[in-house]
Amino acid sequence: MQDTPEIRIEVLDTLPAFERCVELQLATWGYDGGDVIPRKMFLVAHKIGGMVLGAFDGDVMIGFAMGLPGFRKGVPYLHSHMLAVLPEYRNAGIGRRLKLAQRDVALERGFDLMEWTFDPLEIKNAYLNIAKLGAIARRYEPDFYGASSSPLQGGLPTDRLCAEWWLRSPRVKAVLAGAPLAIDAIETIEVPAAVYRWKQSEADRGLAADLQRLNRLALQDSFVRGLAVVGYALDGERNGRFLIGRTDL
Repeated sequence: MQDTPEIRIEVLDTLPAFERCVELQLATWGYDGGDVIPRKMFLVAHKIGGMVLGAFDGDVMIGFAMGLPGFRKGVPYLHSHMLAVLPEYRNAGIGRRLKLAQRDVALERGFDLMEWTFDPLEIKNAYLNIAKLGAIARRYEPDFYGASSSPLQGGLPTDRLCAEWWLRSPRVKAVLAGAPLAIDAIETIEVPAAVYRWKQSEADRGLAADLQRLNRLALQDSFVRGLAVVGYALDGERNGRFLIGRTDL
């Protein structure tokens, strides 16, 4: 699906809209009831200084993003906890537009930093976060959410990288303006596109588990040495590659 500029982004503030966010979770990830965020949590996010944004095609909500305020080591930030887009609307730039809308609201509220977690085996998402938005990553959380009921997880531990999006940084401003970044990669970590097939195949799931384990160790070792994910590259076969280097952020 191509980019759809007619899709509009709006702030959500009603219980019926939050109920639609619950439905979108089920349609996006196939969760069971234990993993679904209830509508009251969306209401809380709205009330305590977070945000809930919806993406609409006409009158139909086809995606949402929800964030909560956070605080770490003396720094307030917005934690973008969940973003969902219906399968038939993926690859249309809607996830990026929701993130950019979150950035606009976060800046209006005085935040300099947004964070969120993402699966290091999800190539498209990693490319969006690092290459298209300008986030960095330097924290790895093994099995962050515990067991997941989503079939997309393929039964693997819910390992997550933490994206740091420094909203006013020269890096982020340059990326959003379309300027190329000069990345001095000290090392790289590969994510083959075949991992999607491996996760969904009982016969090959061990290959996905081995890749997750090896990449976990490699990323953790890089972070212990003071390095960070500063870039992400795709090749012609859609294999992913983390670019590891130094950052002054």
